Amino acid sequence: MSLKKPEWPDVGDLVIATIESVTDYGAYVRLDEYDKKGLLHISEISSAWIRNIRDFVREGQKVVLKVLRVDAEKGHIDLSLRRVTKREKIEKILSWKRERKAEHLLRNVAEKVGLPIEEVYEKAGVVMEKDYGLYESFEKAARDGAGFLLKMGVPEKIAEAVVEIARERMPVPMVKVKGIVELRCMKPNGVKIIKEAFLEAKKTEKTRDARLRFYVVAAPRYCIEVMAEDYKHAESTLQRVAESVVSNVVKAGGQGVFMREK
Repeated sequence: MSLKKPEWPDVGDLVIATIESVTDYGAYVRLDEYDKKGLLHISEISSAWIRNIRDFVREGQKVVLKVLRVDAEKGHIDLSLRRVTKREKIEKILSWKRERKAEHLLRNVAEKVGLPIEEVYEKAGVVMEKDYGLYESFEKAARDGAGFLLKMGVPEKIAEAVVEIARERMPVPMVKVKGIVELRCMKPNGVKIIKEAFLEAKKTEKTRDARLRFYVVAAPRYCIEVMAEDYKHAESTLQRVAESVVSNVVKAGGQGVFMREK
């Protein structure tokens, strides 16, 4: 988080920078995360021959650069664009965006509880970063509530504000899986038996952090749809629900089979 960012980057670090000026021999940049200036020499812009430097960099452009040398005494930072891989660029941009969003969310928490951002960071942000990562802590708070924050020693008022802000500003992404059950029950109350089998399965699963949806495809085929925070949880929930529905119908004298839909 920028509140506690080191004053200087380390050699080998990836940094987000803004091109401030372009010359014949390179570009001067501002390191957004450190409020420092650096030089991107033309030899470190591209491995290909550069005919016009502005074909590669331009004023105002955001770039991901690798730190080659740091001279804090002279205030010099040498940087490279050509040594940054495509994967490194993507990962750094994602990390930077997540970090900025997390900082913004923590500032929202500070406003909500009426405390300075520095105090909220010391009382909550530090342990959140250490144990889970700041952004990841907000995701977990949105999903799981304040319990884990309280266990880490975050004051209750701040923990509750973290949860509230997280749930307002970053809904937890869900994945969806589904499968088909074929159910038959020739008893006079067969329709009721099948309906109760679904209701019982839903009742059993309602506290397991997954959303269930049942609907008729074309009798005797019924779809079970599960939404959860990850595929592993969604798949295990689907399997349990399907087994429960089939088992309840079979126990009542009917027949059933589960087929996983791809």
